[in-house]
Amino acid sequence: MSKKLVIFDLDGTLLDTIADLAAATNYALRTLDYPQHDVEAYKMFVGSGVGMLLHRALPEEARQPSVEARMMEEFRSYYIKHSTDLTKPYDGIVELLEALKAHGVMTAVASNKYHEGTCRVIGNAFPDFRFDVVYGHREGYNVKPDPAIVFDILRECGVEDKSQALYVGDSAIDMNTAKNAGLESVAVLWGFRSKAELEACLPSHMVTSPSEILDIALK
Repeated sequence: MSKKLVIFDLDGTLLDTIADLAAATNYALRTLDYPQHDVEAYKMFVGSGVGMLLHRALPEEARQPSVEARMMEEFRSYYIKHSTDLTKPYDGIVELLEALKAHGVMTAVASNKYHEGTCRVIGNAFPDFRFDVVYGHREGYNVKPDPAIVFDILRECGVEDKSQALYVGDSAIDMNTAKNAGLESVAVLWGFRSKAELEACLPSHMVTSPSEILDIALK
């Protein structure tokens, strides 16, 4: 029986956002006179929300609340202007979303990126597609792998039977989110984390192309 809902992680799953996240974080580091990192390093920094991204990017001795608060200010001032400079959907994602909609499958986004930033990049990357629900990290909520964001999406979409939903992501955080929520999981191999990291989480499925997600959702 086909799924009623597919929930997607954002960064590394739907969108290749790493260059813009790296640029914004490096801007904040540069402004505060701390060492910067190459783009590849950021693939291991992201995934747990912007606060943790900035914490990981700072030298260990600088990881103080006051410094991280200044980093957040500088990051947001840059990212709000440049969050879509280099960000783009992965190949085949737009076609996947349109195919799911054509088959009557609802789609949602569950991201650890702050909610405003999530909505902004989604609106820019998918101007002609409307997700049924989009949630980034909201004040008062724990970040993933806490399943609260998933439970809110299930409730808003009216999906009571968890077997009718699928969770798609590119990291161990995502696979653990799916596990904590009691959902079937799909690990994508085009994102920011390694195949070994994903395999260790024992996902329900592992895919190398978006078209495979359609097959899983409609089986």
